[in-house]
Amino acid sequence: MPLSDEEARLLQQLEQSLAAEDPAFASTLRGSALEARNRRIAVVAGIGFLAGLGVLFYGTMLTYTWLAVIGFVLMIGSGYLVVTAWRRGLGSGSDSGPAGRGGPKAPRGGGKSAKPQRSGNFVERMEQRWQHRRDDDGGR
Repeated sequence: MPLSDEEARLLQQLEQSLAAEDPAFASTLRGSALEARNRRIAVVAGIGFLAGLGVLFYGTMLTYTWLAVIGFVLMIGSGYLVVTAWRRGLGSGSDSGPAGRGGPKAPRGGGKSAKPQRSGNFVERMEQRWQHRRDDDGGR
């Protein structure tokens, strides 16, 4: 459900006051330096992959097998860097955020499974977490 104009305005004010009071914490909430580093690595590796593809085609057209092999190796190395950067910080948005730092919690009510149920997409899980927190804080 989208925010109303009033809610969006209040959220913007909260974000601005948080950034003014504690810039380091606000930066952490927006995205860490590690994620930015991994993003840069992924972009550079993607460009390297395209360059390797070009070298591969160029070596094939000129029948320089050694040049084509160098292009292929460049493609493989760049692909590996993209995948590792993705796994380290780009592809883990649901677990690397501030809400996921405490680790998974055991379900309440003596459930049989120790793992939390993962139903729905990321947005639905975040809404469920928010609702769960609101329900826990309501009795205080």
